Amino acid sequence: MTADAPETRFSISNNPSYLYQAYFSYILEYKNGTQADGFFDLELLKKSLNILVRKHYKPVAGWFQARNNSIDVVYYSDKFNDPPVTTQTLDMDYDTLSRHVHDCNVELLVPAAPSAAITFEDPDPNIPMIMLKVTYLESNEAVVLGVTYHHSLMDGTAFWMFMANWSALCKHLHEHGEIAEFDIPHPPTFEFPDISHFYNPSKTFEHPEYILVNPNQFSKRLQPGPEKIVEKILEISVEQQQALRQQARDIGVSFTEILCAVLWKGVNSLRLELNPEIGSESSLYTCTVNSRTRAGVSNNVCASPVTIASREQTVAEIAALEVCDIAQLAHKAIGKCTGEYLSSSYRYLHQQFKQEQDDRCNGRIGKKVMCVFANSASVKCVIATSRTFPIYSTDFGFGTPKYVRPPYWPYDGSMRIWPTPLYDARSSNAPLHVYVCQPEHIDLSLSPLLAQFIKRNID
Repeated sequence: MTADAPETRFSISNNPSYLYQAYFSYILEYKNGTQADGFFDLELLKKSLNILVRKHYKPVAGWFQARNNSIDVVYYSDKFNDPPVTTQTLDMDYDTLSRHVHDCNVELLVPAAPSAAITFEDPDPNIPMIMLKVTYLESNEAVVLGVTYHHSLMDGTAFWMFMANWSALCKHLHEHGEIAEFDIPHPPTFEFPDISHFYNPSKTFEHPEYILVNPNQFSKRLQPGPEKIVEKILEISVEQQQALRQQARDIGVSFTEILCAVLWKGVNSLRLELNPEIGSESSLYTCTVNSRTRAGVSNNVCASPVTIASREQTVAEIAALEVCDIAQLAHKAIGKCTGEYLSSSYRYLHQQFKQEQDDRCNGRIGKKVMCVFANSASVKCVIATSRTFPIYSTDFGFGTPKYVRPPYWPYDGSMRIWPTPLYDARSSNAPLHVYVCQPEHIDLSLSPLLAQFIKRNID
C-alpha cells in the first residue's frame, strides 16, 4: 500500500519473528561529565522519538493484529501507537546508580511491560512496540535510558539500527533545532522479502533448530527452573582475542566459532566433572545466525530473518573432543544456513504455524513449534553475539554511553557475547565480554579453559 494509505499492513507470520513474543530490554548509562544543564532534555527525547517513529518506523507506531490465521502489524495514518515514556529522578550518587545498571536492575531502570503474547483469543492486543524509561539524578551526574522493545517486530540488528537512527536525529535536533528534512543513517524497511526462490524441492533438510511441544507446556518451558541461575562475566582480553583469531585462521573457522567452542567445551567439561552420570545425556549448542546476507536481504530489514544454528552431541563426546574439533562442529552448524536451508526452514515454520491455527480453529490440541533452546538438555550452550552492533555509537547529542547493559536472561546455558565501550569488531582493539548464566553452584573458575577469562571486578 502507499505511504499515505489509511491502513498499511506488515506481516510477521511469514518469518521467525512471531516465535519471539517477548520483550527485550537494554539499559544505557550516560555520564554528565561537565555537569551541563539540559542533559538529555526529556522533551527533546520524546520529540525525536515520535518524529522517527511516525515518519520512518511506521510499524513501531502501529498495533499487532491476529486475525484470519495471520499476525500483522497494522499502521493507521490517523492514529498512532506512540512509544510510552516514563521518567523518574533519584536521590542517589552516580556510583550507586552505575551499580544498578551493571546489576541489571530492571525493576528500577526498565519500563514495566505488559504481556508480550500475541494470541488469536485477543486479536487486538494493546501491546507497545517500544517503551522508554528515563532515569535522572538530582545531582545531574548521569542519565540512564531503559529501552524495551517487542522482539516480534525487531531482532537485535534492527533494534540497534533503530537506536542509531533515533540518537542521530535527536543529536541533530539538539544541535540545529527545527529541521525540514533529516537523512537518517540507516534507512529502514519492514516487509519481510520473499525468499521462496531459494527453495529447492529436490533437497530435504532436517530442522533441529525447532522442536514441537505440547501447547500446555509452552509457558513452562520459558520459565527458569527451581535452581537459582546466576550470571558471571568473562572478559576476553585483546591478547586472548588475537590468539583465538590465529587459532581460528589455522583451522578455517571464524572467531565467533572458535570462541563458541571454548565456551561449549569449558562449561560441558565442568558440568561432567561435577556429575559424571550425565556423560550419555544431551549437550546442546545453539547460536543465533543473522541470515540477511545469506538470503540476499538488506541489513535494514526490520522483520527478523534470524535463525538458530544448532548441534547436539552427548556430554561425554564434547568433553573428549579438542577445542578445534568442536569449532568445526560449530562451523558446520552455522555453515548449513544457506539460502536453500533458510527457505526450507521458513517453509517448515510457516506450515507448522498454519497447522497450529487449523488445530485452534477446529478445537484440537496439537503441537506448538518453539526454538530448540527451549528443550531440556543436561548441558546447554545457547550463544547470542552482539559484538558487531553499533551499541556504543548511540550519541543523542550528549556523548556516547559509558556502559550499555545487555538483557539478563536467567536461563541455564544462556551466553551473550558483548562489546565493551571501545571495542571494534574489525580490529579487536579492546576487551570483549561474555555474560554466562549457570546454576549457582557452578564455579566457572574451576574450568581450565574458562578460568583465564575470569575478571573479578568489572569497571
